[in-house]
Amino acid sequence: MLGELDFDLVDEALRRCGANWNAAQAHGLITSQLAVRGEVAPDGILGPILEGCARNDALRTECEAILLALYRTTRQWLTERLSAFALLLPDDSAGTDVRTMALAHWSEGFLHGLVSGPQMSEPQSTLLRSRLADAPIADIIKDMLEITRAGSMEGDNDEDEEEAYTEIVEYMRVAAQLVYEELAAFRTGSTI
Repeated sequence: MLGELDFDLVDEALRRCGANWNAAQAHGLITSQLAVRGEVAPDGILGPILEGCARNDALRTECEAILLALYRTTRQWLTERLSAFALLLPDDSAGTDVRTMALAHWSEGFLHGLVSGPQMSEPQSTLLRSRLADAPIADIIKDMLEITRAGSMEGDNDEDEEEAYTEIVEYMRVAAQLVYEELAAFRTGSTI
């Protein structure tokens, strides 16, 4: 849960307005776009999520408001380095396989956000590729690529599955914050 926003609220709003993204993917994208682009106008980040949704539609307007709240909460937690930062995923009442699939979708959105966005100058694009290829970001990307392939966790028992899921979520939470910190110089245009 992110403040007053929970997975089901965001996911339902996205479905109602006809978005092709789910809540986990959208939050992954927002998180990584903030890491790459910093505090930019949210329209540029939220636009791809709402692509294909009818303009001037009440459902889209409602969805935009929910996504804007998600963007602002995520931005605050990342910029203020708050330990409250969390991934937007289904709550514990959902089955482990549902939560695992959402985790894979969150990773997809995050990875998409690292490499998409507005056109950059060649020097900026080269610098970003270089930063993404360096440790620890390269290792995080590799791990997230593996997570995108996640299916149902098939442990010996529910307790093992739950423990593994919890560990992966915590790793990704910290990894997302680390990527944000590692790209600080890139966002500000400073040299490293």
